[in-house]
Amino acid sequence: MSEGKKHEVAVILINYNSGAYTKSCIESILVHTSKTLDFQIVVIDNASEDSDYQALKSYCGQQDFANLKLIRNDINVGFGGGNMLGVHYTNANYLAFINNDSFFTTDCLSIILNAMKSDPKFGICGPLAHNEHGKLLPTLDHFASPVKEIFGRNFLETINPVVYPKRKKLYTAPKRAQFISGSFMIVAAADFNAVGGFDTNIFLYYEETDLCKRLAKIDKFAYLIPDAKFIHYHGISTPKSTDIKIELKISLLYVIRKHYGFLAYKFMVVYLSVRYFFSSIFKPKYWKLFYILLLGAPLSKSLKTRQRIKA
Repeated sequence: MSEGKKHEVAVILINYNSGAYTKSCIESILVHTSKTLDFQIVVIDNASEDSDYQALKSYCGQQDFANLKLIRNDINVGFGGGNMLGVHYTNANYLAFINNDSFFTTDCLSIILNAMKSDPKFGICGPLAHNEHGKLLPTLDHFASPVKEIFGRNFLETINPVVYPKRKKLYTAPKRAQFISGSFMIVAAADFNAVGGFDTNIFLYYEETDLCKRLAKIDKFAYLIPDAKFIHYHGISTPKSTDIKIELKISLLYVIRKHYGFLAYKFMVVYLSVRYFFSSIFKPKYWKLFYILLLGAPLSKSLKTRQRIKA
């Protein structure tokens, strides 16, 4: 972490070829955050195209906000890796990991920090999300597990609604969940450091599941804070593709092996292989995914291994 004055909260944003959204996110933070809250913003550009980076650099240079930093990364290290680099440039009591396609509609930082300070069990918290059309987006969720993958969320929410609260419900009071969406998470820096931060073996997806699972082991739990609200323009930096689908399964199986063991991992590899074999018959685009699953979906097939350092 950087030296110097310690802020109350540091906001970390990852930019990847989506500078217009990053600018909008920064502006919404500056407009909606209380002037009495001491915070900083660190933007990590994850090796975007030069035109996108230069436009963002120009914008940041014009802002009348001394605590704004833009750091250029020469290689795309993914969500967890980018945020871990961002943490290096922070000096704050709390860390806010926020997707750059987010737009504040309330003073999310102050509201969530006040809630977290009121109860030590509030280990990692996020606000209520809507999309740009006003539709409620799930902010809380259930840990990745073999049972969840096979039977689905609705089954879990039906058999045990206390442990698995409904995702698509409008809550009006803080609600504990197994994990909260990675689009917006605030955690005490001391707790984040205590569990080792993000697992940078994961390039994309399931980073929040893994982090929240480790935080729960030290009795720091995930909570939705519905008084804080924001808009999420979902999936701007990661458009849907077969490669992204493969990355999703690689991360899923890595997290299951890490937290549930080898047998659970092997079971899920077989289950997903059979499932996508039949899917591939009707959707040939899934043959590549089926092949990766036959190999066990190793990290060596992750998009992370394809990244190249930009001169």
